Amino acid sequence: MIIIIAVSWAGRSCQEAAQGRVFRTVEAVPQNAVALVLGTSRMTLHGRPNLHFNQRIDAAVALYRSGKVNHLLLSGDNHIKGYNEPSDMRDALIIAGVPTNAITCDYAGFRTLDSVMRAKMVFGLSRFTIVSEEFHCARALWIAHEHGLDAVAFAAPDLRSVSWSLRVKAREVLARAWCTVDLFLLHRGPKFPGPPEPI
Repeated sequence: MIIIIAVSWAGRSCQEAAQGRVFRTVEAVPQNAVALVLGTSRMTLHGRPNLHFNQRIDAAVALYRSGKVNHLLLSGDNHIKGYNEPSDMRDALIIAGVPTNAITCDYAGFRTLDSVMRAKMVFGLSRFTIVSEEFHCARALWIAHEHGLDAVAFAAPDLRSVSWSLRVKAREVLARAWCTVDLFLLHRGPKFPGPPEPI
């Protein structure tokens, strides 16, 4: 019963934090200086192109080209040699025409919590636009809200697949429940909190 209550409360808290802050079109999203692009792998475990990666890159490119942001902070995992989410995102964005001086890589965005908190603690941001799929945006906005950040989200489209939807929803329920533990029980910070590198 306690677990069910905790999961329900986490889901409700995420939705409340996201209320009025998730935008699905470039025209509707507010203007900010910087977008925080949340990382994912370029390829799936089966060696195929990761559609989540492609969706986020397309969304980031659209946001930059529209002038709604001037700079992209790419935050992702780089904990082992040969796996580098920020560099893969940077390469894809450069191919799409985003200039290198409009890109900053955060190589210690191991989790959503790390990415959001490091945007503040390391890169000196208090206001920014989060880029990810809609299912992920609410949790990122919840983390931002709990740390006093003024964030909105530009949601890349979720993939259209029943099996994908079920897997992602189940994973996100667990991620939100664990986020509750991080935020309110462990008061967890990023694995690597500094040094400051203001954008």
